[in-house]
Amino acid sequence: MNKLALTTLLLLVCMATAAFSRANDVANNIGSKAQLQQLLDDNKGKVVYLDFWASWCIPCRKSFPWMNEMQAKYAEQGLKIITVNVDVEKFLADEFLQDNPANFTVIYDPNGAIAKEFKLKGMPSSYLFDKTGKPVSAHVGFFNNKKADYEAEIVKLLATSR
Repeated sequence: MNKLALTTLLLLVCMATAAFSRANDVANNIGSKAQLQQLLDDNKGKVVYLDFWASWCIPCRKSFPWMNEMQAKYAEQGLKIITVNVDVEKFLADEFLQDNPANFTVIYDPNGAIAKEFKLKGMPSSYLFDKTGKPVSAHVGFFNNKKADYEAEIVKLLATSR
């Protein structure tokens, strides 16, 4: 095997290992109500989009690329996306994150303590918090034909001062 091929192979193995490690690190972040509250408190002054998801949820799969796009597009303007996985089995979240990478904060809620606090009615469930930390809107489900509306809500809150 020539040096270029060997170097390329090693690079691919390292990249795959890093990607797998990232997904595992995210899903290992087991959360609590106190941890979520601390995250919300730490992000006062920012608009927070809080999303609850599960590995079996088809609309959740559709929402991840959009959330990645919003985080990349608006992070510098003060958007923080936080998601909470509600799967009981961690490996299900790991597998989901392998196929649907998250470029935002993910916490794992296997006992449903955080989810119970929000009295979820379906998956995904999303909550938008203004810069003061006050919840201002909620959505159940994720609909491609409403992505512009979701984004408009975010943009409107980003434009407001504290």
